[in-house]
Amino acid sequence: MTNATGFAPRAVLADRLRTHGLATDAALIAGGALFTAVLAQVQVPMWPVPVTGQTLAVVLVGATLGARRGVLSMLVYAVVGLAGAPFFADAQGGLQALALPSFGYVIGFIPAAGLVGWLARRNWDRKVGRAAVAMLLASAIPFVTGLPYLAVALGALGAPNDLQSVLAAGLYPFVVGGVAKALIAAGVLPLAWKALGRR
Repeated sequence: MTNATGFAPRAVLADRLRTHGLATDAALIAGGALFTAVLAQVQVPMWPVPVTGQTLAVVLVGATLGARRGVLSMLVYAVVGLAGAPFFADAQGGLQALALPSFGYVIGFIPAAGLVGWLARRNWDRKVGRAAVAMLLASAIPFVTGLPYLAVALGALGAPNDLQSVLAAGLYPFVVGGVAKALIAAGVLPLAWKALGRR
């Protein structure tokens, strides 16, 4: 069953590839993990949590691949990074990354990719307005896991970890950048759909 534009309803961008199957899915999942690792190195160094391009990667990967492949891609990103690949900010990797104050955000990337992928399956990535809402919602999820993790990590380091200190370290510096990255993704995805429609 197809709609007026000639492709299956509830498709995401990755579904427009000419080839399908397990090998294609595996390549997409690995590619999403690598893309996230690359954008993790685009950063403004800050302590305890650097500003990076990871969130932009997460929402783009989730929306492009869909919920299932997006979640798997972020799982691969986290697991391969913990296995020692220099996937995290500052080219860090290995089990010692679990002690990083910022690792809680990495955990949050997994459900964030799932949410934005689920919304993309429902065409939320095709118009700028709805795409912006989807990207902002998904961009907020890493804070749900990141802030409590940060509080524990700061406490273990003997640093202040009261609510205000945690918000000052792990939320306030990222609001403007997070909104900007969500809007970038919200602009890129509808343009990609338009380009595919012209083809």
